[in-house]
Amino acid sequence: MPITVGHDSSETRKTLTSGAQSVDYYSIEAATAAGLGDFSKLPAALKVVLENMLRFEDGKTVTTDDIRAFAEWAEKGGKNPREIAYRPARVLLQDFTGVPAVVDLAAMRDAIISLGGDAEKINPLNPVDLVIDHSVMIDEFGNPRAFQMNVDREYERNMERYTFLKWGQKAFNNFRVVPPGTGICHQVNLEYLAQTVWTDTDQDGKEVAYPDTLVGTDSHTTMVNGAAVLGWGVGGIEAEAAMLGQPISMLIPEVVGFELTGTMMEGTTGTDLVLKVVEMLREKGVVSKFVEFFGEGLDRLPLADRATIANMAPEYGATCGFFPIDKETLRYLTNTGRDKDRVALVEAYAKANGMWRDESYAPVYSDTLHLDMSTIVPAISGPKRPQDYIALTEAASAFGAYIKGQRPEPSARDSEQDEMTAEGGAPAPHHIPGDIGHHNVAAVKGEDYKLHDGSIVIASITSCTNTSNPYVMIGAGLVARKARERGLTRKPWVKTSLAPGSQVVSAYLEAAELQEDLDAIGFNLVGYGCTTCIGNSGPIQKELSDAIAEGDLIATSVLSGNRNFEGRISPDVRANYLASPPLVVAYALAGDMNIDIAKDPLGQDQDGNDVYLKDIWPTSKEIADLVEETVTRDSFQEKYADVFKGDDKWRGVETTDSKTYNWPPTSTYVQNPPYFKDMGKEPGVITNIENASVLAILGDMITTDHISPAGSFKDTTPAGQYLIERQVPQREFNSYGSRRGNHEVMMRGTFANIRIKNEMLDNVEGGYTKGPDGAQTSIYDAAMAYQDAGTPLVIFGGEQYGAGSSRDWAAKGTALLGVKAVIAESFERIHRSNLVGMGVIPFEFTGDDTRKSLGLTGDETVSISGLDTIKPLQEVPCTIVMGDGSSREITLKCRIDTAIEIEYIEHGGVLHYVLRNLAQAA
Repeated sequence: MPITVGHDSSETRKTLTSGAQSVDYYSIEAATAAGLGDFSKLPAALKVVLENMLRFEDGKTVTTDDIRAFAEWAEKGGKNPREIAYRPARVLLQDFTGVPAVVDLAAMRDAIISLGGDAEKINPLNPVDLVIDHSVMIDEFGNPRAFQMNVDREYERNMERYTFLKWGQKAFNNFRVVPPGTGICHQVNLEYLAQTVWTDTDQDGKEVAYPDTLVGTDSHTTMVNGAAVLGWGVGGIEAEAAMLGQPISMLIPEVVGFELTGTMMEGTTGTDLVLKVVEMLREKGVVSKFVEFFGEGLDRLPLADRATIANMAPEYGATCGFFPIDKETLRYLTNTGRDKDRVALVEAYAKANGMWRDESYAPVYSDTLHLDMSTIVPAISGPKRPQDYIALTEAASAFGAYIKGQRPEPSARDSEQDEMTAEGGAPAPHHIPGDIGHHNVAAVKGEDYKLHDGSIVIASITSCTNTSNPYVMIGAGLVARKARERGLTRKPWVKTSLAPGSQVVSAYLEAAELQEDLDAIGFNLVGYGCTTCIGNSGPIQKELSDAIAEGDLIATSVLSGNRNFEGRISPDVRANYLASPPLVVAYALAGDMNIDIAKDPLGQDQDGNDVYLKDIWPTSKEIADLVEETVTRDSFQEKYADVFKGDDKWRGVETTDSKTYNWPPTSTYVQNPPYFKDMGKEPGVITNIENASVLAILGDMITTDHISPAGSFKDTTPAGQYLIERQVPQREFNSYGSRRGNHEVMMRGTFANIRIKNEMLDNVEGGYTKGPDGAQTSIYDAAMAYQDAGTPLVIFGGEQYGAGSSRDWAAKGTALLGVKAVIAESFERIHRSNLVGMGVIPFEFTGDDTRKSLGLTGDETVSISGLDTIKPLQEVPCTIVMGDGSSREITLKCRIDTAIEIEYIEHGGVLHYVLRNLAQAA
C-alpha cells in the first residue's frame, strides 16, 4: 500500500542520489532556505520529527506554523511544547499486547457493520508486524529437552490465540505475524525489520526516502533507537489508532543531551553502563522527554551497547533514548545482513538531511548530563526497581540492609529453624555468611540443604535488553566455560535458564562452542522469547516453593532483564536483581545474595581450592575476538531468510478466510469485548463526576504490573474462579498475559497483583478493597457491586502512577471496572495516554495536596465539576465528602493534555472516535 504524504512542495522536496538509487526526500536544509526557520541546531532525534512534519504538511493536520515551532524550540533553548500530529512509519506488536489489539480490530469490524459501514474500512494503513514472543514459559529447564518441551507446551496452551492471529494475518492487509520460537520482537526489529532509513512509493508512484520510525505495544520498543530508528512504546489502543491512520497527538518534547566520554574499563559490561545511566536519568527526571546520547565516547560504544541503553528508556522514564546515525550504525547494518544499497542510502540520507553524527555534531539541548565511562564499575540493580543501582562490591551488604528492613527483629523461630533438618538425614546446610540473626531459614523436604533469606532460586539469562548484545552473551558463555573447567556448577536450588532474543544468538554461541559450556552448568536453551523478565519464569521445584512459604523466606532471583517490580518475576520470589549475563552465571554458581561475589569464593575446584569471580571472568579482548569471529553477516541472513514461515507446528495451524471473526462462544482466550456495545453514531458529552466512591487508594510507583499483572494466578482469585467455572483445570490457566484477548479474565485480574497494597485496608496484600457494605472483598467483586448500584468509582494514587510496561489492559481493566477518574500525584506517560484512550480521565493533585495530606481512608465520596467545559490541562474543583460527613474542597489538574484528547473522551475513547469517523467516511 503506498504511503500518503501531505504535499509535493517543490520548496522542501528534493532528490537524492546514492549509487544507482535516486529517491525523493523532504529536505530540512530546504525548509530553512524557504524561510521556515533555522533548524541547523536541532538534535537529530528532533530532526526526525521535523521531517515528519515536512512530509505530512497539509495546512490542516500539520501546518507551517507547526514546522516553524521547531525553529522556535532551538531559539528558546530547547523548549516549545506545541501540540503536533505525528505519523510513525510502522507499528510493532508482541502477542501479549498484540492479541488484544487484533481482538479490538476484529470487534471494530463487527461494530462498523452495525453502524452501516464496510468491514474492509477496518484495516491497517501502516505496516504492522506482530512477533509472538511472550507466550513461552519455562516449565522445563536444565536439560537438552527443555527447548522442545517448552515449545510443545506453548502450542498446547495457546492454540486458540494462534488460530486467531493466523486469521488476522489473512483477514487484514498490511499485517504480518512472526511465528513462535523466532525471537523477541525488539531484537527481531533491531536485527531484521528496522532499516534506519525507509523507502516507499507515494500516492503518485514516486519513491520517497524518510527516517524509519515506529510505535510499538511494548514499552521496550525504544531499543531500536540504538540504531537511530525513532520509536517508543504506546498502549494497544493508541497503536490501533496509528494502524488505522490516526496521527499521534504529542507535544514537541524537550530533548536532554547525555554526553558520554571516556572508555569502559576492563571487566565492565554494557549492562553495568546502562544501570548507571538508569540511575542518573531517573534522578534527573526525564518523563515525557527525549534523551539523545552524544559525545566522543560514542566512538568506542558498539551498537549492541547502544541498543541496551536505548532499551531501558522506560526504566529511566524517557519517551526514548536516541543515538544519531554514525559510522557504527553503518557497520551494524552491514554486519546484520541489511542490503548494501540500503546501508549506502542511510549514509547519504543522514548526511544530506543533517542527521549524521561526527566530531562537528553540536546541537542545542534542553538540558545535559555527562558520564565518564571510565568510572563505570560492575553493578546490579534491585531488589524492586531498575533504578536502584548497587555497585557489585556493595551488593551483599545492601541485601543485608534490605533484609534487616524486612526482618527488624530476630525471633525465637529463627534459631529453631536453624536446627531443622531435611528428611532423609542430616543436611549439608546452605550456610549464610556472617550474622544470621535477622534471617529466616527453612529446610527443603527430601534435599540435603536449607534455604534462607537470600537464597537465589532463579538465575535467568533472559529478555531483549541483554540477549541482543553479543558482547555480554559471549561473556556469559566464557564465564560458564571457565567455571566448568574449574569444576563449578550451579547450586542445586537455582533454576537456571537461557532464553535468547533471536536464533542468531544460538548460532554464534554454538559457533564459539560456548553453548556446550552453558549447558554443562544448567543454562540450557529454554526458548526464544520473553520469559523470566515478564513473569514467565514457570514454577520452581515444589519442595522449594513449600520451603519458601513455610519459612516466610525472602527468596531472590537474578536476571539479565529490565524489570524487577514486586510480584513480576515469580510468586515465590520477593527480591529481584538485574545484572549482566556473565553476573547471572556467577550468581547461579554462588546461589546466595548474601555472598559478596566480588571478593568471596564462588565455590571450590576439583582440588578443593577456592575459586573467585576474577578467576573465571574473561578479558575484554577474549570477548571481542570471539564476537569478531562468530557474529557474522551470513548468520543473520541465514536465520532471517524464512522469518515469517515458522516451524511445522505453526504451518499446521488452520483458520478461516472470513472478513469478520467467528467468535467461539466457549473460548476462554478470545472473546468479543464490550467496548462498542450499544454504541450510537454520534459522540456524547463529557459530564461531571458526582458522588463517586473510592475503589482503591494506592501508593507511589504503582506500576502497570500492579494494575494488570501478566504472570500466573491461582484458582482462589476471581480470574481463577471464572476459569474453574468453565471447567479449565489450574494447570491450563496459563497466565494473565496470555489471556488478554478475554476481557472477562482481564477485568478480574485488574488491580490483582499479589503485592499490591490498597491503603484502605491494613496489612493486606493483593487485589482487595472494601465493598459498598464496608466489608473486605476483591476489587472485582466490589466494582461489580458498585456498577449494579450505578455508583461511579475513582482511584487515588501517589507519584509515577502507571510506571512500567505499555500495557493497555491496565487502562482497559480500569475502565471496565467502572472507574471514571484516577487522581494521582503524577503519571507515567504511556499509562496516562492509555487512560484517556479508554475514556478514563486522569487528574493530578495541585499544591501540597496528596492522598496522605488529605487523610483519605476510602470512606469518602468524590465529586469533580468543570468537566462539561473542560480545556486541555485545565484545573477543576473537586469536593471530597469525608467519612464523618465533613467536606474538603481541593483543586485538581485535569491531565487531558491536548484538544484531540478531549474529543477522545467525548467519544468514549480513541477507538470509538476512529470507528465513528470511518463509519461516516464509508
